[in-house]
Amino acid sequence: MEQVILGLGSNVGDRAAHLAAAAGKLRAQVKEMRLSSLHETPALLPQAAPEAWNVPYLNQALAGRTALPPRALLQFVKAVEAMLGRQERGRWGPREIDIDILAYGGEVIAEPDLRIPHADLLTRAFALKPLAEVAPHWIYPEGVYAGKTAAQLVTELKL
Repeated sequence: MEQVILGLGSNVGDRAAHLAAAAGKLRAQVKEMRLSSLHETPALLPQAAPEAWNVPYLNQALAGRTALPPRALLQFVKAVEAMLGRQERGRWGPREIDIDILAYGGEVIAEPDLRIPHADLLTRAFALKPLAEVAPHWIYPEGVYAGKTAAQLVTELKL
């Protein structure tokens, strides 16, 4: 079983209920689950986004262990999003639930539809801070920050 850290987010409807429902569904494949506190953050919006999209997100990290390999885990989290009613509204559109693979052990994967660690992890406080809550000793595996723990990254990047 491999350590996995997922990022959960919602900015549609009962955001906390969506996050709780996602955690419940994810328990089928993620064991020894730990959840961060909830973090409310402004929505990231593209230029000329409809005002209706400007609803804050509730974010949370979930850490645990899984037997699924990374590609199967991606398929599983996409299936959970669909089960929970995620509607496609375009890039950066409102989301009932968004589940991202933030980290998978110490793996580095760079494929068009699967990037581990998450491509934006080091620039998004709403992802890195909750990750550091549930896995402060997780070690970033690549680039200039390779070897730094999640807790060190939060401090050094001033997120």
